[in-house]
Amino acid sequence: MMPETTPVSVAALLANLPQRICDVIKPWCDRMPEQPALVEASGAWTYRQLATAVADTQRWLLDASVRPGDRVMIVCENSRASVAILLALAALDAWPVLVNARLSVREVDEIREHCGARRVIYTTSVSAQAREHAKRHSAVIQDAAGLGPIAIGPLNQAVEPEPVAVDAAQRIAALIYTSGTTGLPKGVMLTHRNLLFVAAVSARIRSLNPEDRLYGVLPMSHAVGLSVVLLGSLLSGATLYLASRFDPVATLATLEKERLTVVLGAPSMFSLCADYAKLKGWQKLNFPNLRIISSSGAPLQPALKAQVENLFGMALHNGYGITECSPNISQAVVGERRTDTSVGRILPGVEAQLVGPDGKQLPDGEVGELWVRGPNVMKGYYRAPEETAAAVNPEGWFNTRDLVRLENGYLFIVGRTRELIIRFGENVYPAEVEAVLNSHPAVARSAVIGRTVEGTQGGEEVVAYVQLAPFASASESDLAQHAAQHLAPYKRPSQILLVRSMPLTPTGKIAKSELAKMVPVASTP
Repeated sequence: MMPETTPVSVAALLANLPQRICDVIKPWCDRMPEQPALVEASGAWTYRQLATAVADTQRWLLDASVRPGDRVMIVCENSRASVAILLALAALDAWPVLVNARLSVREVDEIREHCGARRVIYTTSVSAQAREHAKRHSAVIQDAAGLGPIAIGPLNQAVEPEPVAVDAAQRIAALIYTSGTTGLPKGVMLTHRNLLFVAAVSARIRSLNPEDRLYGVLPMSHAVGLSVVLLGSLLSGATLYLASRFDPVATLATLEKERLTVVLGAPSMFSLCADYAKLKGWQKLNFPNLRIISSSGAPLQPALKAQVENLFGMALHNGYGITECSPNISQAVVGERRTDTSVGRILPGVEAQLVGPDGKQLPDGEVGELWVRGPNVMKGYYRAPEETAAAVNPEGWFNTRDLVRLENGYLFIVGRTRELIIRFGENVYPAEVEAVLNSHPAVARSAVIGRTVEGTQGGEEVVAYVQLAPFASASESDLAQHAAQHLAPYKRPSQILLVRSMPLTPTGKIAKSELAKMVPVASTP
């Protein structure tokens, strides 16, 4: 079990947390009401104006027949309006169901049906996709509570509200859907305490304060954008610059113009910034106010980490989390510049243990399945008691199903349990093969999956999908030769397929389930 190593008093932090996420702005309304809270292209709100917007939105939601315990979907992209709606729902003790507007028709409709939404609200002013979903659902666009054009769907009178917990901190602050092993969405119930704990710890580790100006481009419909970026900023009295979409040109311009101090992004975002700088012939970027850049949401490859650090002239920190843990489990130590891709140390207040196939705890240095316990662990999956019981044991330990190792207190992600490939009786971790392929100068990114081979003794084959860097050239045989130089024979891909682009989730992860649909995998003779 890993000891605490970060100098953060967890007991004091928990004692001083607000009860609900809607309470984070009150201290700053009292102390610094004119401090900018949220800034976007269409305008800005101070903390006082944000509080007014939340109060006005709360009245609008009451007029729309929203009750405590009701599930209310927000089909959104980052905006001041989506923040006001989120916090107003929390103030009413309703359940915000956060849905990225870029999800497909099927995904949005499945979530709406599963959660039993009383109302669905769409941030149509900042999202063309939200407008399309609103149109499909016969939603009415109105200028609601001074938020600008917002669409609201018909009232679902058939649904019943959920009971409201006596302890306000244990009420549901967000319902976020994530794909399950069955392919059907699972609703992760995150409490106010879950989200605020992660927001506070991550903000403390980064020493966030009212002088900070953060870039809010990670989707707030996902856990890291919600807790670490949004709530972490508001808890600290900082200013958050909202962007509904990532664009490298706009990002670098905002960094310079607004003198941003903290940027949290996905690896794909940093990769695009590096590509744009290369296109412009820039060897170095100079942002004197920038003090932290951090990657999350997907694996960070060593080559990209080195490239970005050289470009920005500072450490690209790394972190690790999962939606069910609100989401942070570990975070890099600010001030350290590591050459590896460790995802940092386990958060203070969170316990961790590595478990082997036999269910026994493993020592440092060995690869095992990561189990965690702490204030960040979800309340459970909505309307899925069996799946909840399978994920969280009676002692409160959550099985991340990620394969990791610990080295001197630092966590390294090896791969997903369900992605582990068994070849000739040996374990092949896709992340290791991907790291080798990504080290080739012509490769932008890669994804490795296993393919069952019927009638053979090998069990599974290793199949790699590779996206080349812009203007780069390499053949499948070139990449196979590169892999042969760096991998044991049983780890080498049986097949390498070049693709123009990888299917990505809204948070920048490669959607491996879509790869086989993109490029047919040749059958084994």
